[in-house]
Amino acid sequence: MGMTLRSCEMDVRTGGSYRLVFGNGPANPMAFFGRYLEVIPHKRIVWTNEESGDTGSITTVTFEERDGKTLLVLSELYPTKEALDAAGTGAQDALHETFGQLDELLAELSAR
Repeated sequence: MGMTLRSCEMDVRTGGSYRLVFGNGPANPMAFFGRYLEVIPHKRIVWTNEESGDTGSITTVTFEERDGKTLLVLSELYPTKEALDAAGTGAQDALHETFGQLDELLAELSAR
């Protein structure tokens, strides 16, 4: 999506918080922030997405070992169908790019 990560603050533990700011140049930065509700290393991370206020989702990521590989499952729970509809597909589009970048990184690391 051509966005640069401008700042990253993450306290990845249950009760911790995060704040990521993306953008190109000083105009129109996009901030994503929230709290970690649950962090179980190598198993599960659950966090809030508070930039949308009361309509923000809760994201859950699980990690499961399968035949020497890791299965990563990501889901988002919205408070209402209207909140889901209002969110649109922007985050979904960004996830495709993010997972593509993760695949590239993992391939590069395993080739070393």
